[in-house]
Amino acid sequence: MKKHNYSAGPCILPQEVFEKSAQAILDFNNSGLSILEISHRSKDFVAVMEEARALVLELLNLEGKGYEVLFLGGGASLEFLMVPYNLMKVDGKAAYLDTGTWASGAIKEAKHFGETVVVASSKPENYNHIPKGYTIPSDADYFHCTSNNTIFGTQMKSFPEVNIPLVCDMSSDIFSRVLDFSKFDLIYAGAQKNMGPAGATLVVVKKEILGKTGRTIPSMLDYQQHIDKESMYNTPPVFPIYASLLTLQWLKKLGGIAAIEKINEAKANLLYTEIDRNPLFKGAAVKEDRSNMNVTFLLNDEAHQEKFDAMWKAAGISGLPGHRSVGGYRASMYNALPLESVQVLVDVMQELENKL
Repeated sequence: MKKHNYSAGPCILPQEVFEKSAQAILDFNNSGLSILEISHRSKDFVAVMEEARALVLELLNLEGKGYEVLFLGGGASLEFLMVPYNLMKVDGKAAYLDTGTWASGAIKEAKHFGETVVVASSKPENYNHIPKGYTIPSDADYFHCTSNNTIFGTQMKSFPEVNIPLVCDMSSDIFSRVLDFSKFDLIYAGAQKNMGPAGATLVVVKKEILGKTGRTIPSMLDYQQHIDKESMYNTPPVFPIYASLLTLQWLKKLGGIAAIEKINEAKANLLYTEIDRNPLFKGAAVKEDRSNMNVTFLLNDEAHQEKFDAMWKAAGISGLPGHRSVGGYRASMYNALPLESVQVLVDVMQELENKL
């Protein structure tokens, strides 16, 4: 039976990425060696790294605009630490928007480095919306936000105009929609949503914002060190970067971000329309802030849970239970999830309605 993978991450990737990755594990570039065993300094892998970094800039329309691309380890959670280390001045301060679990994690780390101003938070409402109408201090060293909140199913539909560096954690919606990425001075993202398997972290940083903190930064946590060494300061996560390259190639072949955005909107519209129409279900997030990547929804009557769970499992659906912070269900619809899979879920929801 075909599986319909709604996992929040690690998550679904394109089938051709699995196939090409599998082949590379057996024999990479007809070298007789596996991608898992080649030197990261080899000509073949250096070419992978260079193409991956170039493709990121091309897809984000940031070529020739002063940005550097890094592939690092440690996940987005390490970036919670690296961002203030590299951007918050000694005796400085930073501004943060608190929209969910990962945003609050970033805030916690920033507090180790200096004054951390939380300009707004939706925590009192269990993060069911994106705060609006907040003021960002103009003397902050940077403003940090999280574009998409995986757990709670909310997404920033617009970003504030600021005269300080704009930093964004785009872990769960990067490459999913068209934005003016040049508005951002630093973007970071764990690979395991729209870009590749777990183990690699993408950082896109405008070089001109670095080197202004007045603090000594340990080498492994210094963006400039990694830039100077072209993401090879230490051994990079070779296989996750290769699989990320394959995913970026797939996205480019599809027509880039503009093409996938149309598909993602169609998927989101299909599922949200059913949630709003079907009297058995309700959405967990405020409508105007609903995420196109992570759809959170609940049964109006939990007495139907056992029947619904049995039905979606029988249909080959996987990864649907919601995070414990919200409960209910979470349908993560990253780039590689086909519209067909969303239709299967909608059909099950309608079937439940017809049986009750």
